[in-house]
Amino acid sequence: MPIIKSAIKRAKQTLKRRERNISIKKDIKTAVKAFSAEPSAKTLAAAQSEIDTAVKKGLIKKNTAARRKSALSKIAKKAGVTLEAAKKPAAKPAAKKTAAKKAPAKKPAAKKAEK
Repeated sequence: MPIIKSAIKRAKQTLKRRERNISIKKDIKTAVKAFSAEPSAKTLAAAQSEIDTAVKKGLIKKNTAARRKSALSKIAKKAGVTLEAAKKPAAKPAAKKTAAKKAPAKKPAAKKAEK
């Protein structure tokens, strides 16, 4: 066991981080296994979300995540699973163009210095 205060603190931080990292990795594994067992759009989205979370936390590298997500999408394609299209907000009604266009506002001319 460390004797120096800073080393003690560092050991505590390491344990906390390790437990957090292990739980995130476990979440990834369970989500991927759930997708492998029953490929669906919902499980695919969950697995990809867990992978993205791990990248955000700095647990795995961006390219590793891309590789894993690519493998998942490859499996999904074979199974005939497609992600639902992202829900776009309803288009705003177009503003009426019957009103005449306003002329651009003119900048006030600089006043001449009075003598």
